[in-house]
Amino acid sequence: MAKTIKQTIIFKGTPKEVYDYLADAKKHTKLIGDKVKMTAKAGDRFTAYGGAVEGQNLVLEPGAKIIQTWRYEDWPKGHYSTAIYEFKKAGKNTVLNFTQISVPDDKAADIAQGWKDYYWEPLKKLLDR
Repeated sequence: MAKTIKQTIIFKGTPKEVYDYLADAKKHTKLIGDKVKMTAKAGDRFTAYGGAVEGQNLVLEPGAKIIQTWRYEDWPKGHYSTAIYEFKKAGKNTVLNFTQISVPDDKAADIAQGWKDYYWEPLKKLLDR
């Protein structure tokens, strides 16, 4: 069985600024503090955390949406989730609606917490001006 993770996060800044930290290799590297290999082209593969995280960009709509296949190295061989990031302007802020579909049951709690610890909290600090 697999689970779905849903998280809604509010960031200071524009949807494009938040999007860029997730879709641009240099900004993503700054965000997570580890080398990220990715391009801003749909269809291209990406890796992060020394290859522990890998997947493929399916949809890249700057400032609006990212859809990726996504997996962690300790997941069952060949098992990918789908990560969907949707960005909405809310005054001077951005609301990110994040959904990750098909996360292995026994990994879902750790993955959900990992997004908060390694992505959302550091991103809030980078955008806090």
